[in-house]
Amino acid sequence: MHTALIVIDAQQTFKHTPYWSESDLPEYLARQQELIDGCVRRGVPVVQIFHVDAKGPFAQAALVRTLDGLTIDPAVTFRKQVHSALAGTGLMAWLIARGITRLIISGIRTEQCCETTTRQAADSGFKVDFVTEATLTFPMRHARSGNAYTAAQIRERTELVLEGRFARIVSVAEALSSLDGALAKAA
Repeated sequence: MHTALIVIDAQQTFKHTPYWSESDLPEYLARQQELIDGCVRRGVPVVQIFHVDAKGPFAQAALVRTLDGLTIDPAVTFRKQVHSALAGTGLMAWLIARGITRLIISGIRTEQCCETTTRQAADSGFKVDFVTEATLTFPMRHARSGNAYTAAQIRERTELVLEGRFARIVSVAEALSSLDGALAKAA
């Protein structure tokens, strides 16, 4: 199998940001854990990505750890300082060395680090499954218009701009079913 699950920024740090909201957290945690567990059962390596920064909560080592409510024992962990998990980390080399050609993208924030990583991965030649229900984001307000956007609207917009161009949008069940299909073909 030439697939890896990428869990982006599912870290405690976010609970210390001004935009943190727990309204979608229970569903996200359930879907993210289901995806992690399903990949582990199928022998798919799980890659954990943490965002670190020079200031604020992302600079506090005690907060740069797995988000409470998730259990993950990654094959490898990388730390990034920009939006894409592929930029400035050893992730690309790690994937290539293992013959990984397909990525399953999940984590926090849907429209930011997950989307950016997806775009760069697709442009780098990877096939990408974007598991929106295993991503989390937060409501936002447009700086110029003042329009408010719900997390659901932001997720839908992300699906709109990624589908067919940068990724295949799938549910957790669809991602795991695809893995089962790949395992059956390999047997």
